[in-house]
Amino acid sequence: MAVFGMVSAVSGFIKIRYLLDKAVIDNMVFRCHYRITTAILFTCCIIVTANNLIGDPISCINDGAIPMHVINTFCWITYTYTIPGQQHRQIGTDVAGPGLINEYGHEKRYHSYYQWVPFVLFFQGLMFYVPHWVWKNMEDGKIRMITDGLRGMVSVPDDYRRDRQDRILKYFVNSLNTHNGYSFAYFFCELLNFINVIVNIFMVDKFLGGAFMSYGTDVLKFSNMDQDKRFDPMIEIFPRLTKCTFHKFGPSGSVQKHDTLCVLALNILNEKIYIFIWFWFIILATISGVAVLYSLVVIMMPTTRETIIKRSYRSGHRKEIAGLVRRLEIGDFLILHFLSQNLSTRSYSDMLQQLCGLLGASRTPSAPSTLEMNRISHPIYPPVETFGGGKETET
Repeated sequence: MAVFGMVSAVSGFIKIRYLLDKAVIDNMVFRCHYRITTAILFTCCIIVTANNLIGDPISCINDGAIPMHVINTFCWITYTYTIPGQQHRQIGTDVAGPGLINEYGHEKRYHSYYQWVPFVLFFQGLMFYVPHWVWKNMEDGKIRMITDGLRGMVSVPDDYRRDRQDRILKYFVNSLNTHNGYSFAYFFCELLNFINVIVNIFMVDKFLGGAFMSYGTDVLKFSNMDQDKRFDPMIEIFPRLTKCTFHKFGPSGSVQKHDTLCVLALNILNEKIYIFIWFWFIILATISGVAVLYSLVVIMMPTTRETIIKRSYRSGHRKEIAGLVRRLEIGDFLILHFLSQNLSTRSYSDMLQQLCGLLGASRTPSAPSTLEMNRISHPIYPPVETFGGGKETET
């Protein structure tokens, strides 16, 4: 129950932190990194550290020459080992357990990661939050201040709404073509998300001794293998029964060697956690790579920006939107895109309609009207006073 209390505390933090009326300053893929992935890793960290789920994380047996708590502590803080490549041997006749045979002449695979799993999971959670923290500090509440009073599902009087819209419009026009640094910071943090997930994949692979890269595919192959010939790759990477060697001095001062068998109950959780993390990291890396490519297309192709604006401003004509996009730089477009995510459809459409009228029109001067031509050809002069006191008008 203590575990569920801690997990509910994390979910309560997420609910309070993210479900309030906060300004949207990123996209869904960005939020998958610092909201979902961070919450997953922190929750896994809590589950691993909750020993009441599985009892003692390690329990070793020996010949009784060494106290139980001593050998348990020693094998936990140092390492245990198995013999790789022995997964097909018959348990009970050939071997005592998967990878547990006489180690003479065989290479040992040492397992010392288990005491570091909660720390690594916590550190990974922080790593996935860092790009959001960087972007949040560089963004500095710009969108929140611009959309204050119109954000969310609030119902406001029409006069107040129009006043706020005019303020936003005035700010946008006065600061036109000055937001490129703002957009550079956002796209940099978006790229940082993609790099971060790739680095985490390689980091976990190094942490698990080079077994993480193919971990998910090996588990999928295991389910399709013949029942008599298959072996569980999760048990090979996260063994539940391992060996540990303890040396001590005997009565005569000679060094005595004691072999023990250790049950790693914690690996029951580790194998499930890391198979889930493997699939999630693959999905996250894929959608993050697609998001980076999409942002690159948006930066390089103005027609893509027209399509995005048209999707939010359905009542606008494509010609007007194309004229507006020609006047906007990539930073201005990003501000408009964030405004569409924070304002109601009505407010955003009204603003875009005014912007198209102000910026979307062609800058080429039109031909003067007939009335204007008459005024140019026949200027009207004011009445000229004559010497006789009368007034005559010169034409």
